[in-house]
Amino acid sequence: MSAPQISAREAQVLALLGEHLSNAEIAAQLVISVRTVESHVSSLLRKLQLPDRRALARHAAESARTQESHPAPALPEPLTTFIGRVRERRELAEAVRGHRLVTVVGPGGVGKTRLALAVAADVADDFDGVWFVDLVPITEPGRVGAAVAAAVGVGEQPGHGIDDAVLAALAERRALLVLDNCEQVRDGVAPFLERLLAACPRLRVLVTSRARLMVPFERAFTLAPLSRVGGDESEAVALFMDRAAAVGHPPGPAVSEGVVTICERLGGMALAIELAAARWSTLGLDGLATGLSDQLRILTGGPRADDRHRSVRAVLDWSHDLLEPQDQALLRRVSVFVAPFTAEAAAEVAGFAPLDPASVVDGLGRLAEQSLLAVTPSATGTRYHGLETIRQYGTERLADAGEWIDVRSRHLEWCSTGATVLQGASGADWRARFDEVADDLRAALTWAADRPERRADAHRLAVSLAELAFSRNLLGESQQRYEQAAGLADDTAGAAALRQAAAVAGCRRLGDDMFRLHRAAGEAARRAGDSVGAGCDLAAAATVAYRFSTSFTRIPPAEEVVAMLAEARVLSGDAPDAAAAVALAEAAVVADAYGALQGDTDNTAQETVGCAERAVTLARRTGDPVAESAALDALSGARSWTGDAFAVAAAARRRIDVLASVPPGPDGTHELMDALAMAAGTALGVGELAEARRWGSRLADHPLLAEAGHHATSWLLVADAFTGRADGSKKGSARAVAFAPDGDTLVTAGFDGTVRNW
Repeated sequence: MSAPQISAREAQVLALLGEHLSNAEIAAQLVISVRTVESHVSSLLRKLQLPDRRALARHAAESARTQESHPAPALPEPLTTFIGRVRERRELAEAVRGHRLVTVVGPGGVGKTRLALAVAADVADDFDGVWFVDLVPITEPGRVGAAVAAAVGVGEQPGHGIDDAVLAALAERRALLVLDNCEQVRDGVAPFLERLLAACPRLRVLVTSRARLMVPFERAFTLAPLSRVGGDESEAVALFMDRAAAVGHPPGPAVSEGVVTICERLGGMALAIELAAARWSTLGLDGLATGLSDQLRILTGGPRADDRHRSVRAVLDWSHDLLEPQDQALLRRVSVFVAPFTAEAAAEVAGFAPLDPASVVDGLGRLAEQSLLAVTPSATGTRYHGLETIRQYGTERLADAGEWIDVRSRHLEWCSTGATVLQGASGADWRARFDEVADDLRAALTWAADRPERRADAHRLAVSLAELAFSRNLLGESQQRYEQAAGLADDTAGAAALRQAAAVAGCRRLGDDMFRLHRAAGEAARRAGDSVGAGCDLAAAATVAYRFSTSFTRIPPAEEVVAMLAEARVLSGDAPDAAAAVALAEAAVVADAYGALQGDTDNTAQETVGCAERAVTLARRTGDPVAESAALDALSGARSWTGDAFAVAAAARRRIDVLASVPPGPDGTHELMDALAMAAGTALGVGELAEARRWGSRLADHPLLAEAGHHATSWLLVADAFTGRADGSKKGSARAVAFAPDGDTLVTAGFDGTVRNW
């Protein structure tokens, strides 16, 4: 009996029933009427053949547990049937079950990806998670971990890189990871997998590549072309027959001998056979045989080992030569896209003479009909893409046609414009829109950054990508792009980019990076002749050393920081912004609430408060809310020495009010996260439990802390415990444990880095 079909809305209702919510609570959460909920409950009882509501709740809970222990494999759904490979399929499945890392090795077009997908589906029940990662769009070896993280669905945790997040997510999982098309980023894949496999003892990895990775644990599985044994009953012929039938003209028995000959000439290479079959309906047997014979004859000679490569190249050349000139131009020009693209994007990038932009849509359809492009539906419309072998062929043709620079430049312009549009966009589909173009933005940036005449364009795109990555909660990439932008600009713009990179490092709670980047910004500003800016940057570095000392792996020596502050005073002069920055650093030094640098502790409490109040006054005059909040934080720390807990709490609350108008950029976000944590903690200190819950809830719900439960929930967890909210405490504890760096520790309410074993 097939499983009962329930609607998406019924599935939502069922899940909430599993959480034991009432009809009214379900209605409120889903924004529907109670009567509608009642209707869905009745429908579920009928479809699932259950007696009552309690049985529904039990069913929902059991289903949730099953999905958690054996989630559906995250594998792409092939558009065509899988033909043949019975023996290879069985042997590869056995290899995956028996070895930590299996690499399917073979030339482009032999069918590595399709076999890997089929085997992953076959063994999925052996694992509690299966994920597929296509590495074709990845142009930078250092982004392999980020691609895996996106597939697995994990984000960066404060204080840790994205690779660490993947390791933490898979550490105890019996999971299967499928990495496809690894050859172009082998330098990134190999070290990443070495570290991943060492840290995740139950993990299995299935790789496809044109060459071995040459890492420990690797078991190579060499994939040969499709078998031609058996004549018209061979695997190669079966594939040709299936694909030819798919275009509406199934070959009959009378031509089977000719099909056998064609498959033999093509060496059993799956891609070559599929491309030839796509032409069956228009050329017939004689046309196929003649065209392929001529093309293969041109490519004869050389080592026998290259025959498989030559057969694919021959069919690609032949398929290309059969296209009209406009379609040839379109095929080579769209090869510049590394990710699936829309018809509109293709028209903008490829639509110039001899190609009419208005004809691009029809041309894409014709290329898809010839199996030179695949059509993929997405949340934002139809998209097109080619197999990597075909895309690489297209880039060769692009260079041969002398269009490489023109098309890459148009692609860069399209990416830059798209990035600008995304920076000003919002809405529920914003994340999906960014994700669909992000790999092309990265590829365009890589190309432009390597060309001296494009450095200005590369700088602008790097800044745009940094801002977009920050909004997408890709903090590690955001910091990386700001630093990249700094290296592509003059010293003035470079200093600005480094300041933003430092702010992102603050959001990541990486004190060492904040300190390094502020110092680098100061040096860039000094080279640009901006002594005031340099003074601000050095003062900021000194402030970080005291204010965020618990986020450092190595706290700078006190004498180094004090000398830096003295230099900042000299550089700053009487400029208001610099004076405020220096005053803040001085307040941080005298407060030194953590005793981090073991500096001078002989200041009286009143002197400490006075210094902090001066910092607040100067910061307020600048009109910069972020500077004022930072000064208020220094004041809060200074007042803690006086024992006035209520004054400390008031200063912490004031910070949140001051930051209310600040847009969600790196500077403001870092400051707000710190302010919310301090407001929640100081409210607990004076017994204002409702206020503590309020600020703790805002902190826990902050999108940048979605993957950092141990930090985000710490104050809320304590507030819930003190107010008797058992459910809240339970959920908070579960989230904290789930994301804690160590399963035996929780970051409790308190300053960052205060860890208590439970």
